[in-house]
Amino acid sequence: MRTGSHVRPTQKCDLCPIQHRSVCAAAGGRIRQELNRISFRRTFAAGETIVGEAEEAGIVGNVVRGVLRMVRTIADGRQQIVGLLFPSDLFGRVFASHSRYAIEAATDVELCCFDRVAFEALLVANPDVEHEVLLSTLDELDAAREWMVLLGCQTVLERVAAFLIIVRRRMMKTTSDEWIPGMHISVPIGRRDMATYLGTTVESISRTIRALARRGVIRIIDAQNFEVVRWDRLVALSGREELEFDGGKAGARDRRHLADTGAVARQTGTGRPVVDMEK
Repeated sequence: MRTGSHVRPTQKCDLCPIQHRSVCAAAGGRIRQELNRISFRRTFAAGETIVGEAEEAGIVGNVVRGVLRMVRTIADGRQQIVGLLFPSDLFGRVFASHSRYAIEAATDVELCCFDRVAFEALLVANPDVEHEVLLSTLDELDAAREWMVLLGCQTVLERVAAFLIIVRRRMMKTTSDEWIPGMHISVPIGRRDMATYLGTTVESISRTIRALARRGVIRIIDAQNFEVVRWDRLVALSGREELEFDGGKAGARDRRHLADTGAVARQTGTGRPVVDMEK
């Protein structure tokens, strides 16, 4: 684990913005007190490494704010982003001493960390929390399958369209927004990371985004923020109709959370000026 990042004491769990969506959702009373005792908050700047590939992983935890990227190094030395972790996602692998990939900060991040051994002991003693970890693992498996969908897209246009849809769905997991036309998409990584993730070049990403804007599919707000004008056309251009949103496609933990709250927030606009990226 890297040192040098800023560390501060954990706030009370009931103030945590992800408490109802993270693996801690099943914790109450004594278990929550124990989680509070073994946890600590840690912040990392964009580009910092949390756990190196093949390193002994002393911590696991939840993403509170920001986005992490999971990176594998292939035989010729090139690096490939194999996944992104958003707020409420669990990072690190329990019951495994070493990380199979590097975990890096794609943006500035705030993490709620647990000593791995202490967290594993808590899971063994508390099946409800262990069940939440299982659901989190299933959600990660779903995300990996979506990644396979991206790999199956033949053109850069298809990959970018599919990526935007997947990012929006992950945003819904965090905000509980309803899937409606005109919804805002905020891409949490830069063009270089996006190009690495999608197996193309920065220039191709930029050209494709401008092409989507010219076709009236999206409206460019700035380099990382977009408004989708036509969801149906975005799905069609992705070449993957299975990416069309359906309430049943939410993650296992998120379906339960939405059912429990019964509240869906409707977002009607971004309030941000539109930038003409063609100039």
